[in-house]
Amino acid sequence: MPFVNRTDAGRQLAQALARYKGERVGVLALPRGGVPVAAEVAAALNAPLDLILVRKIGVPMQPELAMGAVVDGAPPLVVRNDEVIALAGVDEADFKAVCDAELAEIERRRQLYLGGRPPIDVTGRIAIVIDDGIATGATTRAALRATRMREPKKLILAVPVAPTESLAAMQEEADEVVCLEDYESFGAIGFYYSDFRQTSDREVIDTLARFAPAPTQ
Repeated sequence: MPFVNRTDAGRQLAQALARYKGERVGVLALPRGGVPVAAEVAAALNAPLDLILVRKIGVPMQPELAMGAVVDGAPPLVVRNDEVIALAGVDEADFKAVCDAELAEIERRRQLYLGGRPPIDVTGRIAIVIDDGIATGATTRAALRATRMREPKKLILAVPVAPTESLAAMQEEADEVVCLEDYESFGAIGFYYSDFRQTSDREVIDTLARFAPAPTQ
């Protein structure tokens, strides 16, 4: 296995990104699995850590099939997969209903994980978007597009492992892609970790609390 667990993957990824230490960096994690990976990078680069909350918009009768994705923000960014929408025969009202439900879940998670803490401003910073791996790439692509709209100085996608084919598509969305391991025949992300147990909400909350900005006097 290339990685013992997400912490190990994060430490290896931090080494690959060490050249950015001393730069104005903002680290954005996709929860939940991306958080322990991103925490190691943020700590090594002495950078702030925040979340980028993305939810898949699943076909109503087949929720695992993504007909799009939505990312939190003002306004939220919705990425549509028009080919899937057409093939599944989903009308606009049904698409909006699922999208609205996922937006409500995004807001619930932001309050759960961050409370009233405002998002970090990545405008003019080097923004590093991190997950524990890439599967289909739909949510990763949405996260990158939403981050691009926040006008970072440079947009980097950093992941421990990904399918080779997905990486090629990500090159179109990010200024730089850092991936430690990529495979033509991929399978599932968990195949590349000895320990891939689910990251809990409590782990996410506790990790983010370590990176909370100091209160102003």
